[in-house]
Amino acid sequence: MKKISRRDVIKTLAVVPFVPQTPGAMTIAGQPVEILTAPASGITTRISVVPRGSRDIYKGGGDGSLVERSWTPKTFAVARSQVGPVQIRVNDRRFTIDPQSGALTFTIGSGPLLGLGEGGPQFDRRGSTLNARSGQGGYQLRTHGGRVPVQWLIDTEKGALFIHQPYGTFTLTGGAPGAGSPGVNEARFDPGGQPIPLDFFVVASRDPGEIMKEYARLTGFPAMPPLWSLGYQQSHRTLASREEVLEEAKTFRAKKLPCETLIYLGTGFCPSGWNTDNGEFAFNPKVFPDPKKMIDDLHGDHFKVVLHIVVEARTMTGTVGDRCTAPPLPSGRIFPTPGAPAPRTDGKWPDDRQVSCYWPAHKPLFDAGVDGWWPDQGDGLDSPSRLARNRMYWDGSRMYRPDERPFALNRNGCPGMQRYGSFLWSGDVYSTWETLKTHVPVAVNTALSGIPYWGTDIGGFVPTKEFTGELYVRWFQFGAFCPLFRSHGRTWKLRLPWGWNTGELGPDEIATYTGGAANPDPSELHNAAVEPICRKYLELRSQLMPYLYSAVREGRDTGLPIIRALWLHYPDDERAVARGDQYLWGRDILVAPVVERGATTRRVYLPRGTWFDFWTNERQEGGREIDRAVDLATMPLFVRAGSILPIGPVKQYTSESSTEPLALYVHPGADGAFTLYEDDGVSFAHERGDWMRILMQWSDAGRRLTLKLADGSRMRPPARRPIRVRVAGTETTRDIVFDGKPIEVRL
Repeated sequence: MKKISRRDVIKTLAVVPFVPQTPGAMTIAGQPVEILTAPASGITTRISVVPRGSRDIYKGGGDGSLVERSWTPKTFAVARSQVGPVQIRVNDRRFTIDPQSGALTFTIGSGPLLGLGEGGPQFDRRGSTLNARSGQGGYQLRTHGGRVPVQWLIDTEKGALFIHQPYGTFTLTGGAPGAGSPGVNEARFDPGGQPIPLDFFVVASRDPGEIMKEYARLTGFPAMPPLWSLGYQQSHRTLASREEVLEEAKTFRAKKLPCETLIYLGTGFCPSGWNTDNGEFAFNPKVFPDPKKMIDDLHGDHFKVVLHIVVEARTMTGTVGDRCTAPPLPSGRIFPTPGAPAPRTDGKWPDDRQVSCYWPAHKPLFDAGVDGWWPDQGDGLDSPSRLARNRMYWDGSRMYRPDERPFALNRNGCPGMQRYGSFLWSGDVYSTWETLKTHVPVAVNTALSGIPYWGTDIGGFVPTKEFTGELYVRWFQFGAFCPLFRSHGRTWKLRLPWGWNTGELGPDEIATYTGGAANPDPSELHNAAVEPICRKYLELRSQLMPYLYSAVREGRDTGLPIIRALWLHYPDDERAVARGDQYLWGRDILVAPVVERGATTRRVYLPRGTWFDFWTNERQEGGREIDRAVDLATMPLFVRAGSILPIGPVKQYTSESSTEPLALYVHPGADGAFTLYEDDGVSFAHERGDWMRILMQWSDAGRRLTLKLADGSRMRPPARRPIRVRVAGTETTRDIVFDGKPIEVRL
């Protein structure tokens, strides 16, 4: 694939007509402007249309999504007199700015258009219109989930475009009939509100890896999350008592169902949650009468505890390190205080908050031992405020626990949220097969938008008559191959792995919902097949943790997501690029979720090369579709030839010790490599050089596997590592010990 050099970009960057800039020459939407350009990298150019004489956008102006860096913009040539649209060419791409509205029209290729954040029409964005509305009112919440607009558009034929500001609407209906529609192979961006400044980046590359790295260079590489956040997370709603909370935790351990985290909803969205009301930081005495003791007990059983937090506001400004200058405000709604005058005592939320004033309310919960946060709501926040909230949970947590990686599961965000290790989930979707089907491409586009830590409410949030043990199992299988592996929803007892075989519904929580909300048929509550299948995928997630964590580190270094569109590794395969119903999990595992009710087969496209069925080790040649037979327990997984797949022991929680050796499954048929990454999974010691990388190379012709430490790496305990090497599809097995010295194994 041809790469485009910086020299090529500079040679082809032009404004039409191309004459020296003169005072008062150009206006956009009636405002005198000038065009600035600056190289962002060897393949990316920044183009800014700004008020004449202004350089604020290059001095930290904007919503905070860009990584801070120094810029040296140059004023670019423009027309002597403004008589028509301004045209800018970058290589083979043309950008046209309408002088009246500030709308930006640009050329697009004929291949799929991807990215643009979470939610919205799927999979290929071509033919759709996407606005910048954030939150659960953005687009068809029921099936597509919430919207997190990220103005990062990947053109699989031409490169990528990132519109930093303003936020606006993408019209990708080029060639469609109707007034105002872009022309064939054209798209349009209409700014919302103030059209100036217009600030955008053009990535002139056709290399998917370079394209993703460019986005990370601009907005930040993802932070490493705590290892425990990648384990299974069990969410709760209406809680009956202290005893129920502790007994459920004991049940996970008694049944030996791997579980890492217990998440508790707040009161307000359910009758009885962890706290006294939405937005409040006081524990509900009926459920958590002795919170410190209860959290200590849960920690004793090796669970992490995450609490739901709600704030409603219009703006959140500043950082946790700023001085608090705002008048005192409650953490939740404003209610009247007897005898005290107040400007607002109507039970509404304050419109504006300073982060430095709001954050200290979390301190008592840290003191009680809380491990992480679930910041809900925030749909009304503007883009800078959403990012300020994302950042608050990262910086604020480090204020109290400086050497412990924070965890926060957000409903909203914006470009740059990955810098703060922010997790995202898709919101209050309905429990339908269409929702599950739609969420596979939602996952892929979200990942391509620079949001690596994503997941969904397993089973869907709002139950319907389609909510059955079968739907739950299929969603659970998909969830096991999402970075966030969490079960949550109304009628929450059915979100427990054993919940479908108790004969009881648990709390009925659908009364406030319409649109088909319904509890499952009582006949579904005696399904003994669900728990064993959940166990199978809980254990598989645990066993694949060395592979997953290595992929997380790869994303930290390269910007590549964990959930990967086939385009990322097969950009010259049109059929692969067009597939949004399956994806790669890291580099080597192809995942094909089953999303049809009563399915007995799943059609899967295998890209070129040889593939191994993960479950049977049967070989399949790629470059074609196959029909994989499935039963309820099977979600098709395929491993590409040349892969070296690390499989760890089953652990009930990630920090559990084990004497079982790591298994390396070599899949012959091609040369291959894998880098196994490890650190303590908890602290920031990895930023200080405390990490281990083992480089693994497979020579297919020589049937030879080599292992060695990467440069700058060192062995982490244990210093001598037992490893069992297996050749997939054969009985060949070799036991070795790796102690940091290079080793070669012939198989």
